[in-house]
Amino acid sequence: MSSADLAPTRFLRYVALGDSYTIGTAVERASERWPDRLVAALAHPSAAERLSGLDLVANLGVNGFTSRDVIEVELPRLDSLRPEFASLLVGVNDVVQGVPSATYRSHARRILDNLLGFVPANRIVTVSTPDYTVTPQGASYGDPAVQAAAIRASNAILGELAAARGIAFVDIHGLSLRAASDRTLVAGDGLHPSGAQYALWVERIAPVVAGLLAG
Repeated sequence: MSSADLAPTRFLRYVALGDSYTIGTAVERASERWPDRLVAALAHPSAAERLSGLDLVANLGVNGFTSRDVIEVELPRLDSLRPEFASLLVGVNDVVQGVPSATYRSHARRILDNLLGFVPANRIVTVSTPDYTVTPQGASYGDPAVQAAAIRASNAILGELAAARGIAFVDIHGLSLRAASDRTLVAGDGLHPSGAQYALWVERIAPVVAGLLAG
């Protein structure tokens, strides 16, 4: 069987929403960002046996964006983008800016419910926020112990809200902790994930998304 025989027969319009971890701040090549890597992983023959793949029509992530920014700036673009699949990773800047958990919960709920107005639950994947506090520059953005706990709390909120709506939640938090001892997983700015870390994320995200596309 040739690669062409294994390739997906239809590509869904994929829109990625989020912050620096979605747009790939400090990663030089677009192909190193995890949304791009996800698309590539799902198009590979070894990952096929599906009817659908993904076409990344927009990466709306912006460095520094909070959940409120996603609501105010990114969600309004969905009407024209006509997504058929979406991903969401947001929360770290809420933590850095000291946004109360209740406010983050309200914003995340609003984002997910808005996305459900465009695509069904099995066409959305949410991803946890990594722990930046283990990076060389982590202490520059708040007390590491306090911020690490807040990141875990935000992840729990997003995971809970996603589960209540039948939306997939992929936890990459544990993978990000490896950067404490493996600096190849940190980008050149000493803060954000490197392409190598994003590759680890996709090893965990891709099978989940493949399952959604097969459904």
